[in-house]
Amino acid sequence: MNETSMPLKGIRVLELGTLLAGPFAGRLLADFGAEVIKIEPPDKPDPMRQWGKEKEGVGLWWPVQSRNKKSITLNLRTEEGQTVFKELAENSDVVIENFRTGTMEKWGLGYEDLREINPRLIMMRTTGYGQTGPYKDRAGFGSIGEAMGGIRYVTGFQDRPPARVGISIGDTLAALYSTIGCLTAIEERHKSGEGR
Repeated sequence: MNETSMPLKGIRVLELGTLLAGPFAGRLLADFGAEVIKIEPPDKPDPMRQWGKEKEGVGLWWPVQSRNKKSITLNLRTEEGQTVFKELAENSDVVIENFRTGTMEKWGLGYEDLREINPRLIMMRTTGYGQTGPYKDRAGFGSIGEAMGGIRYVTGFQDRPPARVGISIGDTLAALYSTIGCLTAIEERHKSGEGR
């Protein structure tokens, strides 16, 4: 595919969150031509910047997960940072976040807040336990999802503790399903004109 024929060309995505699920979803959208702007706090960059460091200090994960993305720092814990984010959201199509449930609302950046600014905005929220379930306030990580789903039980050897699959399959599967939901919402928006 050449750059002019990319299927998501013209779609702007604001990517918040760290580690794998949110950034992996952002990477998938960027790979298909979306303009993805990764936003990191000034005091705590994405830990993936440090993963897989080689002798020269260059990590292997960061270039893979951040390919085709732009990157800015923005402190969403401040009023000034929240104002800038709202200005960006006004002219964006998708917001990706994978924080603990309620974090965006605490900052005044929940979906209802952002929808007032941009009714066409789609918000992709990837959390361990969802926004409304009985475990919604718990931190969720791919390893916990893999254990709860049983894949860690069936991986490895009977005489040893459960083993990791070898890749972060819990995070990447969550990102894949989140991305499918996002693409479905983009398609539905063509008909309704409304975000989700």
